Amino acid sequence: MKIVFLTPGTGSYHCGACMRDNALAQELHRAGEDVTLAPLYLPHTLDEAALPGAGAVPVFFGGINVFLQQKIPLFRHTPAALDRLLDSTGLLRWAARHSHMTSARTHGEMTREMFHVDSSRLTKELEKLLGWLEHTGRPDVICLSTALLAGFARQLRARLGAPVVTFFQGEDTFLDGLPEPYRSDCWRAMGERLTDSNLLLAPSRFYAGYMAERLGLPPGRVQVLWNGIQLDGYAPAEPPAEPAVIGYLARLSREKGLEQFVEAFLHLAGPLGDRTTKVRIGGAATAGDEPLLRRLRARLEAAGLAERVEWTPNLSREAKVTLLRGLTLFSVPVTYPEAFGLYVVEAMACGVPLVQPRAAAFPELVEECGAGVCVPPGDPAALARAWRDLLADPARRAELGRRGREAATTRFPARVMAEGFRALVAPLPR
Repeated sequence: MKIVFLTPGTGSYHCGACMRDNALAQELHRAGEDVTLAPLYLPHTLDEAALPGAGAVPVFFGGINVFLQQKIPLFRHTPAALDRLLDSTGLLRWAARHSHMTSARTHGEMTREMFHVDSSRLTKELEKLLGWLEHTGRPDVICLSTALLAGFARQLRARLGAPVVTFFQGEDTFLDGLPEPYRSDCWRAMGERLTDSNLLLAPSRFYAGYMAERLGLPPGRVQVLWNGIQLDGYAPAEPPAEPAVIGYLARLSREKGLEQFVEAFLHLAGPLGDRTTKVRIGGAATAGDEPLLRRLRARLEAAGLAERVEWTPNLSREAKVTLLRGLTLFSVPVTYPEAFGLYVVEAMACGVPLVQPRAAAFPELVEECGAGVCVPPGDPAALARAWRDLLADPARRAELGRRGREAATTRFPARVMAEGFRALVAPLPR
C-alpha cells in the first residue's frame, strides 16, 4: 500500500503532529508499506530519524511563497526556479524563527484561504502538489495531518482517486485564537470541508467527542486512534533521583501551562515549606516565548529559587530521555483542551508518575492507566499539594510509575498505533 502523509512543519521547533506522523510512517514502512512524509509550509523539525528518502521530498505550499502569493498577485505567476529558491529549507527555517511577527489577521486570512484552496489565490501551489503526487505514483491512501488541511480533500480524491484520512490534533486552540470574522468563517468551513474526507481520526476519546460536538458531526463519524511513540531508549531510571526533581517537558508557553507550573513550584517551596525539591523545565521555545520566560525567571530569582531550577530549551531526543529519566514527578498543567499530549506517554515510558489537570484527554490517559493523579485544572496550589503528597509517599510513586510504564509499552507504542491505522483504513474504497 502506498501511503502519503501531508504534514505541516514548524521549521524551528518540535511539534506533536510531526512526531506522531513520523513515528506512524516509520512503523508502516517497517511493516512493508510504501510511505512518504511530505512537508507543508515549513520543513519538519523532528527529534527522531526521518523516514528514509525524506530529504528528497520538497516542501509544498512553502510559507514564504504562500504569504507572497496571497498578498502580491505577481507571485502567483513566478517561474519554478524562483519558487524553488523561496521554498529552500534554509530560507524557510529562517522565516520560521520570525513567524511570531505575522499578525493574527494574516493568520486568519491564510487559514480561511486554505479551507477553500481549490478556488483560492493559491491554485499554483495546489497544482504543484497534485502534479508531484501524480508523477511519483498515485497513492492508495492520502493522510492529512490536521483538519486545518480539510480543504485539500476534494481535489485529492477527484484527481488521484485515493481515499483521504484526516487527523484531528489541536485545531480548536488555533481557530479560537483567530480574530473575527475569521474564527467563525474557519470553523464553518472546516465542518463543511470535512465531509470530503473518507475517515476522520482523533487521538483520544475526549477529543473525538469534543470536536464532533463543536462541528455538529454525527455520532461515530470520528474514530479514535491513540497516538504512539517509538520506545527505544525510554526506560525507568535506577535509583530514583535524590533530592526529588519535578519536571516539565512541552512547549515553553503559557498555553501549555508553564506559568502555572512555576506558580505551583513557588507554592511548594513557599507556603508548603519544601526546601529541597528541584525543578527541570525543558521543551521547545521560540522568539515569541521569550518575554514569558524572562518574566518567570525573574519571579524565581526574586523568590530565591533560581538555583533550584534548570532550564533546557529545544532538547534533542537523547537529552529529552535523559531529562525524563532523572525525574521524580512530571506535570504539564495545560490550560486548553489538550487532544492528547505525547509528553504524557514519554514520561510514562520512563516510569515517571504524572500529576495532570483533571480535564481534556488527561483523565483518559493518566487516571485510566493508573499512571498518576489528576487535580482541578487552573489551580497551581492544588497541583503543589498533589506534588507534596506524592513526594512523601515513595511506595505510591513506585506503583504509579510501574503502571504507567506498563501502559506505555502495551497501549502506546508506535507499533500499536500503526496496527490500528492499518485496520481502520483497510475498508476504505480504493
